[in-house]
Amino acid sequence: MIIVRSIIFYVGYISSGILASLLACIIGPFISLNSRLRLFSQWPKFANWFLHLTCNIEVEIIGKENMPKEPCVIVSNHQGQWETFSMQYLFHPLCTLLKRELLFIPLWGWAMKLLNPIAINRKKPKEAIIKTLEEGSARLGKGMFVLLFPEGTRVKAGRVGSYARSSFELAKRNKVKVLPLCHNSGSCWPAHRFLKKPGKIRLIIGEPFYVQDSRESANLVKKWTEENLRLATKHPS
Repeated sequence: MIIVRSIIFYVGYISSGILASLLACIIGPFISLNSRLRLFSQWPKFANWFLHLTCNIEVEIIGKENMPKEPCVIVSNHQGQWETFSMQYLFHPLCTLLKRELLFIPLWGWAMKLLNPIAINRKKPKEAIIKTLEEGSARLGKGMFVLLFPEGTRVKAGRVGSYARSSFELAKRNKVKVLPLCHNSGSCWPAHRFLKKPGKIRLIIGEPFYVQDSRESANLVKKWTEENLRLATKHPS
């Protein structure tokens, strides 16, 4: 039954993604960035609804009262694909950091490029950090939220990788707050796995704070994430 549900989900997920990307490519160039972000954020909202409908995976958000209205740097743990698109409709306007190779994907990548993300070359880490700081500062200056994954790559469910300090340095340089996020998406949607496991994805939103020391803040948020990840996965369903 899980196999059938997962197949149905992917049929709807991929086909709707193609249609949404096509629509974004057609309309996007003729509307403002703010309108593009609002338009394209409807697809992630649909994807989560369809995920619940087909795979019985519910999304619970804890700490909505901590969501700031002013621009900030959002840092999240990275377990899979879910968190790369779900934040689009929770925070507006949002800029995401991603691998530049993703922009080469026909339709989907072209649509993503219209959303003005920060696209980095992971094979050149020093250049990637410089670009993140420069373009991240520019996006914050335009009143956008900036979403970063300080682990740098997907980490197995239940674990937390090392947190790079660049995300926190970006916030410090621009005198904006960091908003920590923690989720257990990998428990239901494991990275590089086809089957989806019924249960509950819990997204925990922490309290935003100003950065005094980027290295210390990175370590503190990593510890906070480890503690809250245990709470999120304690009762996964």
